[in-house]
Formats: sequence, C-alpha cells, structure tokens
Amino acid sequence: MELSWLSWLYQAVAQVIIWIHTAYSTVLNPDSGLTWALTIITLTAFMRILIFPLFLKQMRSSRKMQELAPKVQELRKRYKNDKQRMNQEVMALYQGAGANPLGGCLPVLAQFPIFISMFTVLQKMANGEPSYGMTQDLVDSARSAHIFGAPLPAHFWMSAEQLTTFQAGAVQTKIVLGIFVAISSLTTFLTVRQSVTRSMAQMPDNPMAQQQKILMYISPLFAIFSLNFPLGLILYWVTTNVWTLGQQHWFYSRYPMPQYDAKGNVIPTPPKQGLIAKIRKTPPEEQAPPPPPEPKIIRQQPSRQPRSKRTGSKKS
Repeated sequence: MELSWLSWLYQAVAQVIIWIHTAYSTVLNPDSGLTWALTIITLTAFMRILIFPLFLKQMRSSRKMQELAPKVQELRKRYKNDKQRMNQEVMALYQGAGANPLGGCLPVLAQFPIFISMFTVLQKMANGEPSYGMTQDLVDSARSAHIFGAPLPAHFWMSAEQLTTFQAGAVQTKIVLGIFVAISSLTTFLTVRQSVTRSMAQMPDNPMAQQQKILMYISPLFAIFSLNFPLGLILYWVTTNVWTLGQQHWFYSRYPMPQYDAKGNVIPTPPKQGLIAKIRKTPPEEQAPPPPPEPKIIRQQPSRQPRSKRTGSKKS
C-alpha cells in the first residue's frame, strides 16, 4: 500500500516515532512492549490533535444542518414533485447558513493518509527494513517488542514458523490479536452508533435514516480486515476510536440538541460549561460580601416647645 506521493508523510511519521520512542526510552526499557505501546498511543494522540480543528468544523457544520432541519423539511414538502428544484433550494439554504453537507468527510479524509503512513512504516519495521530515516537498531527494537506476549509486528494469519522468529507462541499471539480485533470492532460500532443516534434524534424524518442504521451494524465487520494488520496498527486504530468516542461525547454534552419553537425556529441555548469553567467558579465563601444596607434617613423634627415660646408671650 506504499504510495510514492506520500513518501514525505512516511518520513514525517517515522521521524515522530523516533522522537517519541527516544523520549520514552530515557525512563523505560527501549525494547519493551510498554515503551512501544506508549509510542504508538502518543503518536495517535498527536495526530488527532493535529486534525482537531477539522473535527470542530465537522461538528459545527453538522449542528447547523440539524438546526436547518425544519426548513429543509418544508422545502421537501413544497417541491416534492420537483426533485431538481428541491435539491437546488436545499443547497442554497445550506450555503446561506454556512453549512457544508460534506463537512463530515473532512476528518475521515484527513485520517486516511495518516493511516496509510502508519501502515507502511509499521509494515517496513515488521519486515526488518530500516526505511524513512529509521535505523536498524530501532527496527530490531520494534521487532523484539511484545504486548501481552504478542509481537508488535505480528498479524493474525502469521504461521507458527514465522512467529518463532519473534520468539512468540502461536496460540498466545492469536488470542491477543483476536482480543485486540474484537476491541477494534466494538469501538468502531460504538463510535458510529454514537453519531447515528444523535443524528436520528435530531432528524427523525431523515430519508437517510435507514442507510445510517445499516451502516451502524455493518461498520464492525470492517474490523475483520484488521486481521491482516500488524498488532501495532490495530493498537493505533483502537486508540483513535477511543479518542473519537471521548471527543464526540465532549462535544455532544457541551452542545445539546437544538430545540425548536412552534414556528420551527431554533431556540438559542447557551453551551454547557465545561469542567474547567466550573472549577474556576468562585466558591461561595470567596464571593464578594453583599453590599451593606443603605443607612436610614432620619428627618429632624422640631421638638415641641411650650405655648409661651411659640406665641412669644411670657409664661405666667
């Protein structure tokens, strides 16, 4: 799956692997499975942080489309006999609101070259080829690393003879790889389910709802193809799925589903405050004391004097 036009990205991924592994090797055994597992997990987190702005753009575009759902439904009813005019009006509505129906593809498209690069670099390491700036010592270190007894470069269909070169047992390796593939399948399903459930709750009349349900239940089957992938790449895929689950949960909890009034207009709701904002709130004991009550104005009333003083006559 090596693509020549991505060679610069292969070298970049390999260089980041070298930096991360070198950093962990200062405190851990450079040849241990823990060091290499942390290297792959950290690399995955670094890559996801790089494409985080695309995720925000995707989520905001999706939210705008959900807010426009009542208006889109009206256009579908109005032009139900003219599909071309209906599509034109819907696209004009999206463009006017700044919503991009293809925005949800951006993170996937951005991850695809990274996934190819990870696959190519790890495959070179599994074959013992020091490519893209990697030294032979680094490649040998990766080949000797084991995660729960399974070699980092091993895949499910490796024969027992091939696994003996990595000093690993065939049964234990296949069990570990099978567990990782199952976790990959589960996290893929949960990721798609989280997104589809949110979409169907906000757009129950979405004509693509049935296709989304089918995709939700088919998506775990794609994990079967990971049986051909090295353990290191499966670990990358599990990590990115867990990251996506947490990322989507954070966004959905911070920006709840839009509410509509009787006319179909969105009722503005402020985003929920995050944990940091809640921590930063001033506790009651540190809040400013209430202002003191205003002093009462006491009017000076003239004291009652004797009749003689009021009239000016002498008191007898």
